Amino acid sequence: MRGWWREITGLVLPVSCGGCGRARTELCDACGAQLHGGAPRRVRPAPEPPALPAVHAAAGYENAVRAVLLAHKERGVLALARPLGKALAVAVRAGTGQVPDGRPLLLVPVPSARSAVAARGHDPGRRIALAAAAHLRRAGTPATVAAVLRQRRAVVDQAGLTARDRQANLAGALRVVTGGGRLLATGRVVLVDDLLTTGATLAEAARALACAQGPAGTGAVVRDAAVVAASPAAFDAACPAAREINRN
Repeated sequence: MRGWWREITGLVLPVSCGGCGRARTELCDACGAQLHGGAPRRVRPAPEPPALPAVHAAAGYENAVRAVLLAHKERGVLALARPLGKALAVAVRAGTGQVPDGRPLLLVPVPSARSAVAARGHDPGRRIALAAAAHLRRAGTPATVAAVLRQRRAVVDQAGLTARDRQANLAGALRVVTGGGRLLATGRVVLVDDLLTTGATLAEAARALACAQGPAGTGAVVRDAAVVAASPAAFDAACPAAREINRN
């Protein structure tokens, strides 16, 4: 009901840019350029957790990009799922390129905790994934969302935790729903999330998918992951020019 009410109020109340607050636009050109204007990059957190797939990010998590992600996730500005999904689709395409065997892309979103979904009134990661899949299909790439991951146990708030502590906090925390392994065997799996910081969440999600039992009795092969944004350290580390600027 809360998500439905937000959809309705978004149609009748004045809107403002999710990045800078400028009136009468959900995302102004300047903030949109920060989200969509750069080339996606292969990002690697340091230290890199074991079994982390190759991750591509559309932008760095700062300034307008950070504000837009938080407006969508925490303030429920649901219309921002469309531009965020477009950015995620660009990152997905950067990692997967074309699909030579004709199989569809299966975008597997990292799940939010039930308590977080209840508090926010929506699941931001899944909503962005659905928007990304729609954008990919419009561009001619077969894609669908396979929301097969669930939390197996509660985890503590990760804010302030070190990379090692995050890995310990998330170890064994995710599972694949019954029958999910068969679904994952029908396409090329791409893990998706809104943000990469230490990579611990994506690494745990990849582990859970690898343990899912498909028709052949083996788990899903996860080579690719994509996020809307990565921490500035990880995003800038992927660009030699940015590293040089930061060094000087």
